[in-house]
Amino acid sequence: MNRGLEVGGCTSDISCEPHRQSRAEARAEEARRGMAENSSETSGSVHRRCLGHSSAERIVSAGVGASKWIRLNVGGTYFLTTRQTLCRDPKSFLYRLSQADPELDSDKDETGAYLIDRDPTYFGPVLNYLRHGKLVLNRDLAEEGVLEEAEFYNITSLIKLIKDKIRERDCKTSQIPVKHVYRVLQCQEEELTQMVSTMSDGWKFEQLVSIGYGRAHQSEFLLIVSREVKGEESALPNNSGEVCPTNLCPRAGHCMIP
Repeated sequence: MNRGLEVGGCTSDISCEPHRQSRAEARAEEARRGMAENSSETSGSVHRRCLGHSSAERIVSAGVGASKWIRLNVGGTYFLTTRQTLCRDPKSFLYRLSQADPELDSDKDETGAYLIDRDPTYFGPVLNYLRHGKLVLNRDLAEEGVLEEAEFYNITSLIKLIKDKIRERDCKTSQIPVKHVYRVLQCQEEELTQMVSTMSDGWKFEQLVSIGYGRAHQSEFLLIVSREVKGEESALPNNSGEVCPTNLCPRAGHCMIP
């Protein structure tokens, strides 16, 4: 006599128990595999996203690094500087240029350098001032030339600095004592007009003295002229290097040292 009822093809509850356990274990194993696969896919997706972000960040960083440098073509001479240097004065032309101001009409050459139609010789001191805040000039450069460039680029602090230097220079020049060199020229009456009209090299007429009659009964005169001499210039140069105050080639005795 059967002691159990038929359930799912089994004749008793006791005999079906191993089958139920086996099916449960199989389902649990399938669940574990599914979770492992999902985890692997998720990890791969995250890894790919991370790689993507890293690549994008490298590209952006590279772009930012490249944009720090600006190339300028000033009158045919190239200058390489940083955007930070050109931004020292927010009111300047160079600041607007470095910020790609749409209202600023600026062209570039075939290398990508900004074209500026100015003198490169005087642009160097301007750029160096923006770099370190000091005005350094070579001896052969005039302050007025750098001032013209500073005013063109509208660098207000540099404009004030150069004007102060020019004022100081002119003040020192005006304090140099001025000497006068005098020369006495002897000439006849017929030569007088021509000698006065051919004064050169800063010489000017001072006095005319009649000394009577000379050869051929012609009146003769002493023509006194002077010239300003500044600084260490010798008031009485050697006769061997003497230059006549007129453009004439004088006959002997025309030029006389008083």
